[in-house]
Amino acid sequence: MNDQIETIKRTRAHLLELVKELNIEQLNKVPAGFNNNIIWNLGHLVAAQEGICYVRTGLKPHVAEDFINRYKKGSKPERFLDEEELKKIKELFFSSLDPLKQDYERGLWTGYDSWTTSYGVELNSIEDAIQFLNFHEGLHSGYILALKRVI
Repeated sequence: MNDQIETIKRTRAHLLELVKELNIEQLNKVPAGFNNNIIWNLGHLVAAQEGICYVRTGLKPHVAEDFINRYKKGSKPERFLDEEELKKIKELFFSSLDPLKQDYERGLWTGYDSWTTSYGVELNSIEDAIQFLNFHEGLHSGYILALKRVI
């Protein structure tokens, strides 16, 4: 699973590289035909990781509940996010992966209630969940690229 988590880190580093030249207004822009923006997608990746690996399993997440609620599936950008919030998201982008790796290595998950994602993927274990995160990261990478093209 460490390889899977490292792949998530590399994907996230690539995403930040893709959007580094965009200003805060561009990151917040919700173009016509879209229901979110780049900065929301970045925050969503962290929130989804915490939701899939911790909240769904009844474990305490490492990220604040209000952050998870602001970026969870079904949410949308509700306000302009400033540089401070962007800095927080960028920090969590990587710092949230260290506890996941550590918790996995020490065997924190003794069980995982099976569920099927909205993409039809059945998750039966924490290993399935971490593998699914890579798919999810790729999906939102595509959204971010599409958003970047139209802003």
